[in-house]
Amino acid sequence: MATPCLWKGASLPTDAPIIALRAVEKSFGPVSVLKGIDFDLRAGEVHALMGENGAGKSTMIRIMSGAHQANAGTVEIDGQTVRLAGPGEAQGKGIAVVHQELLLFPALTVAENIFVGHAPKTARGTLDWSAMRERARAILDRLDCPDLDVDEKVSKLSVANRQRVEIARALSKNARVLIMDEPTAALAEADVRRLLDVVRSLRTEGVGIVYVSHRMNEIFEISDRVTVLRDGKTIGTRPTGEVTEPALVSMMVGRDIDQLFPKEDIPIGQTVLEVRNLSFGQKVQGISFSVKAGEILGIAGLVGSGRTELAQTIFGVTPATSGEILIDGKPVSVGNVREAIAHRIAYVPEDRANHGLVRPQSIRENVSMAILKRLTSRSVVDTRRERTIAEDAIQRFAIRARGPNQVVAQLSGGNQQKVVIAKWLATDPRILILDEPTRGVDVGAKTEIHKLMNQLARQGLAIVMISSELPEVLGMSDRVLVMNGGRVSAVLDRAEASPDAVGTAMMRGHAA
Repeated sequence: MATPCLWKGASLPTDAPIIALRAVEKSFGPVSVLKGIDFDLRAGEVHALMGENGAGKSTMIRIMSGAHQANAGTVEIDGQTVRLAGPGEAQGKGIAVVHQELLLFPALTVAENIFVGHAPKTARGTLDWSAMRERARAILDRLDCPDLDVDEKVSKLSVANRQRVEIARALSKNARVLIMDEPTAALAEADVRRLLDVVRSLRTEGVGIVYVSHRMNEIFEISDRVTVLRDGKTIGTRPTGEVTEPALVSMMVGRDIDQLFPKEDIPIGQTVLEVRNLSFGQKVQGISFSVKAGEILGIAGLVGSGRTELAQTIFGVTPATSGEILIDGKPVSVGNVREAIAHRIAYVPEDRANHGLVRPQSIRENVSMAILKRLTSRSVVDTRRERTIAEDAIQRFAIRARGPNQVVAQLSGGNQQKVVIAKWLATDPRILILDEPTRGVDVGAKTEIHKLMNQLARQGLAIVMISSELPEVLGMSDRVLVMNGGRVSAVLDRAEASPDAVGTAMMRGHAA
């Protein structure tokens, strides 16, 4: 990591807050969203903000960044009450947000994105391209990003590198307060480590960081204090070193959760799905395994191990180049998604925003999407049946929504995930593949999804669950298949699938 240095406007750690919210309230019409929020951030600290989806975190962030104004209470910067009339005014006072959905211009270069709206100019008033590239390079070097080309189009960058560009843009405006909203939700483990190193460096430089995340391990690793919101209220603020994970969970959901992974003992039936020597190019090489009715088979492995590629091969997104798929002991052809659905295979993808949902459309339209042909006669959709199916899904999966016509983009992450699951369960599958089923959802929603998995297994579905969270794999699986380099490196029963055993299998070569 580059040698830390103070950004212009930043100060050394102090007990005086850079920014504080005092008894802040916010309503939208008759709906009260924030109810007397208290929060403060000091220079040179990482203050974690936690709470279930719908707790008020996003609204609080928008007030801090000037996108919303409070109905009551005050916002203070350096002890002075201010009214942030808009994001531009907040940025002028050194407040920047790195959103979960990155707000970059794909067609522009890295340097152009960093300095969009405030690019350096020559004495004649024209853009100073040389100075812009030089300053962009200096900021990226301080973020330890020597591999980022300032002239590269953002559209060609990975998610992790786009995030670094977003952080660099905030720092180019001399940010004193950096709000990071679920910054690791879409990152691979190696990229998570690099991001946390960046956060540590910025803390050393005196930047105050509001860190919003559902990932407990990151909260305990990186934050100095943690504040929990629930139902629009501040439940408490604690030094991170003085609070336990169970205590945080209890603060977030208002009840004790003995275990996040409520695995039930469910009778296991006959083999439903079997794959033999399945391959797809170099990404999936000679995979063999089986899953029985009522069984949850967890698939673990590092990013790049071939887990998602295996799921997509079984589902016909990328048809197998060799090997065979058997259902009830009989070989079947899965050359495309349509054939997979016909064989009663369903796949919930890891990227629900881009591959699982059409977010501008309603719950009704999304839930019926995979069975639209069944609901259509002479090119006319039976909207009454469509609505009934959506209403049943809302009730069955406890989707928190105003009704079937609510736009999916307005739902929390956990409820969006339930809509994706409902969409595929509408196809009446016997085999359900869940790729990162709880990524980016809060603790309460995770528990609900895990309970739903138990219910589906009890109904006789054969479930394949892919997860990057080892506790989830260990907690919910009857057996664990570990992948490395596109191959199986181990298959472990629940009793022998310890963290050490699975971790070792992730790192070693394929099983003989």
